Amino acid sequence: MKGLSDDPSYIIELMEGGVTLEDVIDGHIYEQALAEKNAFVMADLGALMRQHVCWQSTVPYLQPYFPVKCNNNPLVIEVLASLGLGFVCANKGEVNLVLENGVQPENIILSGVCKQLAHIKHAAKNNIQLLVCENEAELVKISRFHPGAKLLVQLTTDAHAAETSMVFGSSLKSCRHLLEAAKELGVHVAGVTFHIPTSCQDAQEAYTHALSDARCVFDMGAELGFSMDILDIGGGFSGSEFQLKQVESIIRPLLDAYFPPLTGTQVLAEPGSFYVSSALNLAVNVIGKKLATCLWDGLVQGKNNDNTEFLYYMNEGVYGSFSPKLLGNSIAAPTVHKHSLCAEEAAYPSSLWGPSLDPLDQVVERCLLPELFVGDWLIFSNMGVFGLDDSTGLSGSSQLPVYYTMSISDWDDLQEAGVSLDSAMKMFTMGQYSA
Repeated sequence: MKGLSDDPSYIIELMEGGVTLEDVIDGHIYEQALAEKNAFVMADLGALMRQHVCWQSTVPYLQPYFPVKCNNNPLVIEVLASLGLGFVCANKGEVNLVLENGVQPENIILSGVCKQLAHIKHAAKNNIQLLVCENEAELVKISRFHPGAKLLVQLTTDAHAAETSMVFGSSLKSCRHLLEAAKELGVHVAGVTFHIPTSCQDAQEAYTHALSDARCVFDMGAELGFSMDILDIGGGFSGSEFQLKQVESIIRPLLDAYFPPLTGTQVLAEPGSFYVSSALNLAVNVIGKKLATCLWDGLVQGKNNDNTEFLYYMNEGVYGSFSPKLLGNSIAAPTVHKHSLCAEEAAYPSSLWGPSLDPLDQVVERCLLPELFVGDWLIFSNMGVFGLDDSTGLSGSSQLPVYYTMSISDWDDLQEAGVSLDSAMKMFTMGQYSA
């Protein structure tokens, strides 16, 4: 662990005496109401520990490797590194971030369909040997600038291609040629990686097909003299314990059939959203409001709406914290701070917009909300997977304040798990938020 005792970088607020996450958010909203009403991020570090416990109890045979592109908040990375996760990095910056947190090079994978030469050289310099490769052009680059690399062949899957509308990875038909080229260039192939997205409608068929193909590649590699012993089944874990158990029920018998324990195959997975989705919440302020004619047939609920539709403008938009919306990701409707909608209260068709007045700056296209007013606060939960910005953990955001919290029990669990953050943190309790 890195030590920052001379200049603590983070403050973690410990919750005790019945204080909840909602209480902590209330306290920071009150602080912002007295200041500039900036949007802010609330990070519950205890969620990382709880998800880790769930992962270990449900799929102990899958070694988790966290994709840094999912959330590169430094404290999130520090906690996950302390819990013993490996990491999947896409560039030099991500590699440096995980190395700074004491992660060993053998627990780092350099991914990317088309890696820059500087990133390959950086991996070689830092003794990071596991590199993902999907085509011969990439193979030639790796053989020249990192001849000691161990390749993970990226297999394409129909489910991944359907999600992205693009084909990534090498088809089973192309793998033989890729393996032969690696043999000729003297580059070792260590295993196979693939990805089944959470959006896949038939996970049973997708995993059956992918694991069958992976087994074929392992057999082809053995014929060419490669000792392949790593299987990376990628992401596809939403963050829900129920969904994790569903996937486990599918892959466990398939792994027993295609990669039984006697083969000595190390099985990895890349649970990005599973670990961090629930850890981050985003609080935004309503800064503008417009009345329009309702265009939503059949969606209006409640009393006295009179075909009313509201457009609300927030102090964060798609050119900030909600930038994944520009990539086609949907944003779930928020909750209204300190407001419980009762059956008798009117709910109006609403849309939520960022502050730019750009037609593209629409965060939530349709949702039903009570009438809001300028100055109200909205809470977007499960924002952990939107994290790409170094300073905040939220993609593209302009250095929003981030507040870290966890319960006393979660802190004790982290300590028992060997996570030692005290040298970098100033700790205090939250009695001021008690009822």
